[in-house]
Amino acid sequence: MNTRYILLFLFLLMSFLGVAQNMKEGFSYLENGKYPAAETFFKRVLQDYPKNKTARLCYGRAVGLNGNAAKAKTIFTDLLKDFPSDFEVKLNYGESLLWNQEFNLAKAYYQKLVTENATSFPALLGFANTLSNLKEYPAALKYVNKALEVSPGNPNAMTSKKYIYLGNAYQKQQAQQYSEAENVLKECLSLFANDKDALLNLANLYLIMDELDKAKATYDTLLEGSKNVSDKITVLNGWALIEHLKGKEKQALKSSQLAYDSLTDTVDGVVTQQTKERYIQALIWNKKYAKAENLINEITSTQPNENWILALRATLNVYKSNFKKSLADYNQILVNDSTSFDGNLGKANVLKALGRYDEAYAAAKKTLTFYDNQKDATNFIKELDMKFSAFYDGKASYTFDNGDNEAFSVQNTVEVPFSTRLKLLGNYTYRTTNNTVTNNKATSHAASAGLAYQIVPNITFKGTLGITTATAETTDYTQLLADISLDIKPFKLQTLAIGYKRELQSFNADLLDREIVQNHLYANYNVSTNFNLGWFTQYYYTAQNDDNSRHLLFTSLYYNLLSKPSLKVGLNYQYITFENQVPTIYFSPSTFNAGEVFLNLIKDENITKVDEWFYELTAATGLQYIEDQDSQSTYRFQGKLGYKFSDRCLANIFGTRSNIASATAAGFTFTEIGIRLKWVFDGKRF
Repeated sequence: MNTRYILLFLFLLMSFLGVAQNMKEGFSYLENGKYPAAETFFKRVLQDYPKNKTARLCYGRAVGLNGNAAKAKTIFTDLLKDFPSDFEVKLNYGESLLWNQEFNLAKAYYQKLVTENATSFPALLGFANTLSNLKEYPAALKYVNKALEVSPGNPNAMTSKKYIYLGNAYQKQQAQQYSEAENVLKECLSLFANDKDALLNLANLYLIMDELDKAKATYDTLLEGSKNVSDKITVLNGWALIEHLKGKEKQALKSSQLAYDSLTDTVDGVVTQQTKERYIQALIWNKKYAKAENLINEITSTQPNENWILALRATLNVYKSNFKKSLADYNQILVNDSTSFDGNLGKANVLKALGRYDEAYAAAKKTLTFYDNQKDATNFIKELDMKFSAFYDGKASYTFDNGDNEAFSVQNTVEVPFSTRLKLLGNYTYRTTNNTVTNNKATSHAASAGLAYQIVPNITFKGTLGITTATAETTDYTQLLADISLDIKPFKLQTLAIGYKRELQSFNADLLDREIVQNHLYANYNVSTNFNLGWFTQYYYTAQNDDNSRHLLFTSLYYNLLSKPSLKVGLNYQYITFENQVPTIYFSPSTFNAGEVFLNLIKDENITKVDEWFYELTAATGLQYIEDQDSQSTYRFQGKLGYKFSDRCLANIFGTRSNIASATAAGFTFTEIGIRLKWVFDGKRF
């Protein structure tokens, strides 16, 4: 070879080796994640060697990993033009498609790469990651396993495999395929023993499934393998939520307090925020509103427009029934982030509480546009659909008293909504009664129909008209029935009902025979508080067609000891006076006073889950004073026990036993037993 060419070759070789040697520093920056420094370094190299392929590749990677995905793609596109068959260039171009989130393009491109080289680890792993981003998890798992066959135990591939499992489980969870999601997570844990992310996902899945004991056991497993304070605090936060879902608010606060007190400057920032959030929630659950508000204000002073703290303040105001203030915070959350789950579904719940049902529907449906098939949002819509679905409610009862009166009645009620504001009301009652001593018998039929209309969110009109026909011992007749009322929410935590009602005294056969019509003007007023105290008052003025009239006042002061189930204790007082006294016909004292203490335990049928029991028990005792007679002791027991067969069907038995004089038209001891069935028809159709 010519000496001149040999010298030229040696010069080029030395130049190449010199450039490679000089680029070691840049390689180190890339390997250690110092992407800004790497970008600056290789940009400088390219000023001297603009055509160097390695420098261009490294510069493109540094640019892309430093956050400028579009520019990186341009760099690799240019490299492909210069080196169209270079597989390394192709791999980097494929990765730039992932950086730019062009997953469909990346899928087609990687498909070509793995066809071209079926044993290329970067191609196989890149294809797996692309499929994972497209939520094609079975295919993603297939290709990550192929990558691991090429490079067994590769940490990058193993990390991708874990997140493919987690993504697949989350996809199934969102589709409410809970058993399948559980199986995927358990398989993940069989490969990645006690992995923190997998355990947290599994615990969250069990919370959604309402498998609270399994969720607790999963958190316990995480605690056993915890390596730092942050993990232990995360477990305490999880325990607090479980106790809340079990209705054990004091235990929830205890766990949350431990977590909050464990916070230090070394705890992960995300965990710190979650802990503060859970602690404030626990304070709200326990009605420690002042302390919760102080903490919210303290955080707001340094983070005034953070969505998580706005959501906490909104929650606090919901618990305090300050719904308009809560709505303002949820609206601000949506200004900050229109896709916020807390903002959209929180707003839906507040609009429902405000009686703005159409807007509540819209907010919940908007939530589902961002979070497809999300369980809380779908359940919210389902509950609203049930509220505005037609239903039938039927009761059959048997009553008797110590005045030898017996009665059997069947009551049938239907409601058919036409919209969220208008519904049709209907009722039919059949009652037959007799006296076992006098053998006096009577039968009555009553049918009525009407409408309920929400005039504005806090005022609803109800009106029904009907007729009742009676066949008694000495007479048959027909009378008009009416019930017209306004249900009003004048202020927060207050309800008022005022109305007029026309009915027939039908307690026993003698009263039906006398055709006594009652015209009532009435008002019911209830005041609740944020400190568990409540006060209910009822007033009736009754004018009768036998030229008698009555005033009735009932008031009850009560205290809520528990919320789940509801447990109340309180004092009742009742006052009655009749203008005329006709004791041989019906109970009509000039003055009647009664006072009692009571206990009321309720598991509400409306919040009872399917395949669970619901119940109610009221026990009361006190004294009654009839005119100037000596005081008499009283008792009252009321109860019901029912079962929820499905979302649309429930049934219960019920009973009452009382010796309060005002509870009957004759006699002092009254007993009723019965059975009830409620059936809700298909969801709303408007």
